[in-house]
Amino acid sequence: MKVLLLSRDATDALGSEPPPHADDVARDLELDTLWNAMGGGDEFLRDVARHALLTATATDLDTVRYRQGVLGDCLRNPGDARALYALAVTTLDRKRRGWLGVLSRAPSAVVNQAVAHLQMLLEMLVELRTIADRCAPRFSSEGFTALFERVQRELDDAYLERVQAQLTELRLRRGTLLSARLGDGNEGVDHVLRRDDGGQRAWKRLFARLGAAASSFRLHPRDDAGARILAGMVNEGLEDVANALAASADHVQAFFVQLRSELAFYVGCLNLHDTLAARGQATCLPDASPAGNRDLRFTGLTDPCLALHTSAAVVGNTIEADGTDLIVVTGANQGGKTVFLRSLGVAQTMMQSGMFVAAEAFRSDVCSGLFTHFRREEDPSMAHGKLDEELARLSALADRLGPDAWLLCNESFAATNQREGSEIARQVVSALLERRVRMAFVTHLTEFALELHQRSDPSTLFLRADRLQDGTRTFHLVAAPPLETGFGEDVYREVFESYRSEEPS
Repeated sequence: MKVLLLSRDATDALGSEPPPHADDVARDLELDTLWNAMGGGDEFLRDVARHALLTATATDLDTVRYRQGVLGDCLRNPGDARALYALAVTTLDRKRRGWLGVLSRAPSAVVNQAVAHLQMLLEMLVELRTIADRCAPRFSSEGFTALFERVQRELDDAYLERVQAQLTELRLRRGTLLSARLGDGNEGVDHVLRRDDGGQRAWKRLFARLGAAASSFRLHPRDDAGARILAGMVNEGLEDVANALAASADHVQAFFVQLRSELAFYVGCLNLHDTLAARGQATCLPDASPAGNRDLRFTGLTDPCLALHTSAAVVGNTIEADGTDLIVVTGANQGGKTVFLRSLGVAQTMMQSGMFVAAEAFRSDVCSGLFTHFRREEDPSMAHGKLDEELARLSALADRLGPDAWLLCNESFAATNQREGSEIARQVVSALLERRVRMAFVTHLTEFALELHQRSDPSTLFLRADRLQDGTRTFHLVAAPPLETGFGEDVYREVFESYRSEEPS
């Protein structure tokens, strides 16, 4: 029986490996904050969340929508989703506690262990069937509907009763009935376990009443050699049964392993949703569209990582950027530009993993890959200058940047002068646009930004960090052309007013 809550046709939906640049994306977007919130102190939940987000762009549109349906069911029925996950966790924990350290591989020991294991698993399957019967009417997604239908069909009452009867018989409480034949040298071969339906005992009782010799024997208590021979015969007869029982136990166990792994993603989503809701953060299931549509518009988009780090209200942005290939963000320092860039990258990643996003409404097309190129601190070894380091990182990304990928640049090429930095940025952007790469570029390179604006390309959107006349930052981004000033007077005022306030009176 398959779970299939992450994809309708994949048995190992979390099997893909993160791309080579995944660590840089996680660092630049501060995804570690999301993973911690999704894990809620559980390392397994955190690991599943990490893998799902780092491999998000490997999912296709169909999978995104499939997961959104399952997540919608979980958000409407969080208690049921958590109960189903708890059942899987309890099953695996009971297996570890009950069979830890059992090392015997003798067929008779394997049979005893496997029967006990299957008995425990049968109890869990009965509980799973109970949950399916209770929850099926309340869940409407394709994933959960199909799962509950499989559980109810394959674990019907007749099947569960038949399994229980077979496990009771396999405890061999009435002894072990074997058949064999004589091989070369009159050695016993082809030992087979037989079902004892009571007929053998009836024949023995009949022979006893008739005074006939019983077809049985008893070992002397001190006949160790005979005991070893008899045990060997029993083990030969049980070998095929032991293999079949062990395989059956492994098969059922694998189902609960998969159930735990796939539900862990949705339980992590519930943990994050609860945390954001407690902070008053709006969330929504995004509207994902096919790759290449160049859709992008949102209302009240925020950076959930920032919301998780602060108790203050986080300012959201509302942007319509449909049809754009390039978003250029300019404006004063500390005006919310980097936060906006992160919010865009995090939202795209969450959407493509099948999650909700931190916005009132969000629509975007799926991308073929998400890449980041953020400013780094100075190399402490002094092996490379900052500009060399930036260019080396960009060169490493260039071979992987393809059509319909997103590249988020934050203060790229600011390690050199305005003219050189602007020229580098201009050439890089032009080359990537020709390859149909979509970009968002936060920059203080005014020459670069002003030249782009003069082109009046309708596929380029210019945003500017809002600033009031007195220098106050609203942390809103507005559609506006770049300015020639970098608002250096704000920096001057901040530094020198702070310096004067610290002087002794």
